[in-house]
Formats: sequence, structure tokens, C-alpha cells
Amino acid sequence: MTRTMSLRARLILIILTPLMLISIALGMLTLKDTNERASERFDRSLLSTVLAISRDTALSGGDALSAKTLALLRDTSGGPVFYHVYAPNGAYVTGYATPPVLPNLTASPEQNQSYYDAVYHRRPVRALRYVDKMSIGGLRGDFTFTVWQNTALRERFVRDTTQRIFGLIAIIMAALTLSVWFGVRIGLRPLIDLQDAISQRSPRELNEIRRPVPIEVSGIVRTLNALLAELRTTFTAKDEFISNAAHQLRNPIAGVLAMSEAVQSATKIEDVKQRSGELVRAAKSASDLADNLLAFERAISPKPITDFHVIDLNATISRIANQAELRAARIGAHLIFNFGDFDSSLRADPVLVQQAVLNLIDNALLHGGEKLTQITVTTCLEKESIHVIVADNGRGIPEDQIENAMARFGQVGQSEGSGLGLPIAIAVAQNLGGDLHLTSSGGGLTATMILPIVKQ
Repeated sequence: MTRTMSLRARLILIILTPLMLISIALGMLTLKDTNERASERFDRSLLSTVLAISRDTALSGGDALSAKTLALLRDTSGGPVFYHVYAPNGAYVTGYATPPVLPNLTASPEQNQSYYDAVYHRRPVRALRYVDKMSIGGLRGDFTFTVWQNTALRERFVRDTTQRIFGLIAIIMAALTLSVWFGVRIGLRPLIDLQDAISQRSPRELNEIRRPVPIEVSGIVRTLNALLAELRTTFTAKDEFISNAAHQLRNPIAGVLAMSEAVQSATKIEDVKQRSGELVRAAKSASDLADNLLAFERAISPKPITDFHVIDLNATISRIANQAELRAARIGAHLIFNFGDFDSSLRADPVLVQQAVLNLIDNALLHGGEKLTQITVTTCLEKESIHVIVADNGRGIPEDQIENAMARFGQVGQSEGSGLGLPIAIAVAQNLGGDLHLTSSGGGLTATMILPIVKQ
């Protein structure tokens, strides 16, 4: 048997997978937001610094920076800031000798400020190029100010902030995983209790499961209880059938044994012949009963309609006409077959259908009495089913005895029958999704076997 994932693992996976994906998405969004906020914060710091340098340069002619600006260069949030100033003619004014090179595509010369990433002394830096119109020492025009600082502190800030957030998400996910695991474990406890209840059932213990169960599995429990009820009914019926069959077989077998002993003890040839004939009749009775028991067992064994082949019902019944007419002729009765003019195709077991119709005819022959002179077998189409009607003009059966006649091993009056003829016919009809009805009046007995037409 293929091993599948447990229900507990499946539930945990279904619950935690979207939570994990959401957590990863939140982490990525947080990382992006932190980077953007850090860039904005540090870029504003660079802008504040370059504006302070520009102001001091204009005031001092580039000779000195104020104490406040120098403190700003040392104590910005991104670490020390380096600066460089050159005049409109390209002459060096103040600051460090060489600024980071401005990438060609970063900004056009017309822009007064441009942020860019560069490398300064083999270290990554973030730089701001600022252009301001001013006049210093008789020189008037666009003075260019460049400030920059290492990005290490900025990256460390982003890394630390992101690690704290991811750590918090990890703690939350671990707590959720633990909660989900315990929740699923506790939530599935009723199923484990249900499994324990089912494991206590056996062929001898098929009582319904009555313990409280979650609403999600109540349908399963109802279906299981219905199955247990059917099994109880089936086992009870089988036990009853075996008991009745043993009781019914006891008499024919005892008769065969007695006749065998009588033949063995006979001293005259005439007695031997007479008792041999009685032995044959007793053996035939036992054989017929055994055949009926096997036919009944086969008839009550459920089988899906789709497993049967499509047969022509009229043609199937016509094959037993000669056999049935011979049986009727023995008691002087006339047998008539009236097959309706319609498509009599349906899915069924031809052998069981023939057995059922023969049993209905035999039932009429056995119980018709002296008044019986005619038996009519008719087939007709009624809506979505085919009716097989076996009617006789015998003495019939009292209305209050019909239920007894249809029971297993049921007998109405004195009869040589096995009591299985009608039950076999009923089982055949019900196995095909139909039924069998008996009606009796002063004019005889009518048995109607209803066989639904299953569309192909």
C-alpha cells in the first residue's frame, strides 16, 4: 500500500506554508523599506553638510570652516564626512585633494545636486555633488562642492535593523509552529478516539458508534454506522439462513439414510425395487434443496448492475419454455407465454432470471391445488421497468399468508417445496434494483417481478 502523508503533517503544512511565505514577503519588504529609509536619512545628512560647507565657503572665501560645520563633519549619523570644493575655473578651493569620480550617466551638468555611489581609496562611498552660484575673491560662477562618506556604517545600520526584524519574525514563526503543532495534535484527538472505537468493532461486535465526534467527521460516522447496521443485518440473516438450511437439510438427509438402510436390509427383490425408488426420490429432494440453497445464496449476493451483461429478457425466458411446459403437463395444467412487443434489453444474470421465473411457475404448480388448469407468463413494459407477470387460476393464497409465503423457508399449508422458490425470485429482482409483489384473489395467485431498465 502506498504510504501517504499523515493528516497531522498535512494540516501543519497547509497552515504553516502560507504563514512562512507571508513572513518571507514581510521580511523582504522590511529589508527594502529599511534600505530606503537609511538612504534617505544618510542622504539628508550629506545634504545638510554640503549646505553648511557652501555657506562657510561663501563667508570665509574658502579659507576656513566654522566650528559648527567641523563638528558636523565629524559627527554625522553615517560617520566622518569628507569634502572637496573647486571653483568655476576648476581651481582647488578647499577640502581633500581629490573627490570620488562622478559616473558619466549619474547626472547632467545642469543639475545642482547629484547623489551617486563610488569608490574612494578602495572603499565604497556615498557621495553628493552640489553646484552653487557664488562670488569669491572676484571670481563669480558655479562653485562645485563634493561631500562623501563610507557606506560601512550605513550598511551596518541596515544589517542590524534587518537582523532584529528577521529575528522577531523567526521567534513569532517558531511560536506559531509550536502552537499549530499542539493545536493540531489536540484537535485530532477525537479522530484518535474514533479510531480506538472502530478498532473495538469485530464480526461479533457491530454496535453503532455513539460517542460525540466533531461535526466534520459526523458524516463519516453516520456512513460507518449505516455500514455496521447492514453488516449486522447481513450476518444475522446468514446465521438464520445457515440454521434454517441445516434444519431443512436434516429431513431429506435422514430420509436418504433411512431408505439406504431399508434397501440394505431388504430380503426380497420387490422390496429392494420399491425402497430404491423411495431412496431416489429422497435423494432428489435433498439435491433440489441443495440446488435451491446455492441459488438463493447466489441471488442474495449483491453485485453492481454494471457487472452484468445486457440480455434480451424475452429471449432469455423463452429458453425455459419447454422445461416449464413439461412440468405443467405432469399435473395437467396449460402454460401460456405472452411476450410483449418491445425492446426487452436489460442488464441481468440470465441464469438467475431463468431460475426466478421457473420458481414462480413451480410455486403456481405446487400451490395451485386441484383448481389449477392454466398458468400465464406475460412480459410488458411499464415506464422505466419491465414487468414479468406469472398468473394462475388456482386456489391462491390467503392475504394474511402472503408475507409468510415470501419468507425464507416459509410454507403455506402442506407442500413439498423447499420454501426458497419465492425468496430466490425476490432476491433476484431486488439485486437488479427491482422487487416482487404477490396478489391473490378468488381467481388464483399473481406474482409480478419488476425489473428496472438500467440505461447503457
